[in-house]
Amino acid sequence: MTSSSTSADPQSRLDALDWPFHTERLTVRRSTIEDLDSLWKYRGLPEVSRWTSWHPADQEDWRRYQGDPARMARTLVFEYEGSIAGDLMLMIQDGWAQREAADLAHGTQAELGWALDPALGGKGLATEAVRELIRIAFDELGLRRVTAGAFADNERSTRVMERVGMRREAYNIKESFHRDLGWLDGIEYALLAEEWRTRA
Repeated sequence: MTSSSTSADPQSRLDALDWPFHTERLTVRRSTIEDLDSLWKYRGLPEVSRWTSWHPADQEDWRRYQGDPARMARTLVFEYEGSIAGDLMLMIQDGWAQREAADLAHGTQAELGWALDPALGGKGLATEAVRELIRIAFDELGLRRVTAGAFADNERSTRVMERVGMRREAYNIKESFHRDLGWLDGIEYALLAEEWRTRA
């Protein structure tokens, strides 16, 4: 649930950051149209799209949907040894607030998401990338809260959430419809800036 606001699109705040950012092994940067073919190499795999929000029908479907400017604006990629290893979502949102205080909640939190090329699994790259994503949200953007959700059966994503220090806030019974498996349980994790800074 988000509050309404007439202020500028908070997603544009990503434009002002000094990209790229670097971790011990990764480079994190904004995604571009030129990345779409590299992303397709793993995003088109059924094992990757099994737990994501959609499965592209083909490469053209992928380019048309992912190349939408609104999606590109919230998509980052992380590179490992010079090649794209995965992608990240950082979607800045309003926190819920009563109408009189809506401006104070504008653009104060973000929903996070991620996908990893399965050929690079088992190296801790997704965890390293999501840690940096959280750091960007709190340190660079000054957000107060981040969230992430998943099908409860998506154990790999759940492990990443827990490794980066997010805490489970909700376990929802049969609230998410999976195209192959029907109604499944969903989970929601979150982290506050003050929790992250204390642990860091």
